[in-house]
Amino acid sequence: MDGIKILWADDEIDLLKPQIMFLEKKGYKVITVTNGHDALEECDENNDIDVVFLDESMPGLTGLEALEQIKNKYPHLPVVMITKNEAEDVMEEAIGAQITDFLTKPVNPSQILLTLKKIIDNKRLVREKTSSDYQQEFRQILMEINSGLDYSEWVDIYRKVINWELKIDASKSVGMEDILSMQKSEANIAFSKYIEKNYMQWVQGKKDGPLMSHNLMRNKILPYLSEDTPSILLLLDNLRYDQWRVLEPIFTDYFRAEEEDYFYSILPTSTQYSRNAIFAGMMPSEIERHYPDWWRNDMDQGGKNLHEHDLLAAQIKRLVRKNIRFDYVKVTNINKAKEVNDNIINYLNNDLTVIVYNFIDMLSHARTEMEVLKELAGDETAYRSLTYSWFSHSPLWEALRKAAERNIQLFVTTDHGTIRVNTPSKVVGDRETTTNLRYKVGRNLKYERRDVLEIRDPKDVMLPRPNVSSAFIFAKEDKFFLYPNNYNHFHNYYKNTFQHGGISLEEIICPVIRLKSK
Repeated sequence: MDGIKILWADDEIDLLKPQIMFLEKKGYKVITVTNGHDALEECDENNDIDVVFLDESMPGLTGLEALEQIKNKYPHLPVVMITKNEAEDVMEEAIGAQITDFLTKPVNPSQILLTLKKIIDNKRLVREKTSSDYQQEFRQILMEINSGLDYSEWVDIYRKVINWELKIDASKSVGMEDILSMQKSEANIAFSKYIEKNYMQWVQGKKDGPLMSHNLMRNKILPYLSEDTPSILLLLDNLRYDQWRVLEPIFTDYFRAEEEDYFYSILPTSTQYSRNAIFAGMMPSEIERHYPDWWRNDMDQGGKNLHEHDLLAAQIKRLVRKNIRFDYVKVTNINKAKEVNDNIINYLNNDLTVIVYNFIDMLSHARTEMEVLKELAGDETAYRSLTYSWFSHSPLWEALRKAAERNIQLFVTTDHGTIRVNTPSKVVGDRETTTNLRYKVGRNLKYERRDVLEIRDPKDVMLPRPNVSSAFIFAKEDKFFLYPNNYNHFHNYYKNTFQHGGISLEEIICPVIRLKSK
């Protein structure tokens, strides 16, 4: 406790000698005053005070009045209010003035020590405990990663790793980030092998697999629609599980979570494929076969997701026996976002309103293009923080708060996630080869075999085949594809950017949450 300085203001300070002696024996330095004016003066003269103990009922300048002045001048200085008065209004006023803690007289030494531990040592203790606990679980997670997990156990591992990432993030555990990052890489290596071994059999129905994009509406949305309660399906493009975790506390202020579940995005983990599959209730090759006018291959001209409303209408008609009123809204700019906010109550006349919100997708792409965003979202922590800041101040959240005043059901999900890429992998293809960084479609592709999952016949995984000899390759782990031309330039340009389309825990394992208004 060397160097920790406490200012204690109480008009009965002589009665507190036992407590003060106790603190001094513990190594704290205690400055004592008997009134609020002197407390303010000491704060002005001693800029190294670490915490203030303030009696609420001192004569002259009261504790609450002194508190207000201290907080105006020194907003970050911790203040503990001590009072005989347990009246609720006094407590509320003190809490409203941002006290750090509240103690009721008579205070005993152990109470004081606990308060000081919480204020002074809390961050250090949390950091040390987090580091210690993660080190203990590190070996267990490593064993699980290499133990032949099934698809639901992989979800558990991913959630566990993200939970630790968020804990280490919050505790600022220096050195732990690198260890966790290494463990996440190990997990993605094993997960890529798992997907390579099982994905084709899942898609072909030869092996039981996870809920996937094309069955999401059928299993997680449509069965829960009710004539009595309007539903909103919010699809946040590119939303990863860790981003949901940081947004979750915002939602739970107004909504109660009924179920938190997951699905696996189909390959490629890109909007053109996964989101069309969600709204069609079909795999891409089935969409191409049943609705050829609504499907565009990668190299075709025109937008690739222009018929989501039509695909959704067809799926609802196919799967839901009774007529339901639904609307589909896509938000790609701030004017459309404001329009949603203005019309949100009208949407509640529908049985189902689907809102596709493209902000996170635009954020990840803009981050690639704009140097300022690379600085703002330089790593996973900053990327999550930027997502939180955007959402909490967005017209979307304002609209959802309005909707929450009614009795509504809210589904939150995504089409796929993203991964921060770091390792380049050379690819050679002809002019018709797609430009995506995490997957390629083309003929006569040359590539590093260990870096990819190759699908020679796209029909094997229910993907369209643009040309007779077209094949797909999907990047594993944190790889990103580069052509030999201008290799170093594009390596530096795309390294450490958030991309999607390939195989990783972050891209494939997607959250789907069902909530109701509180």
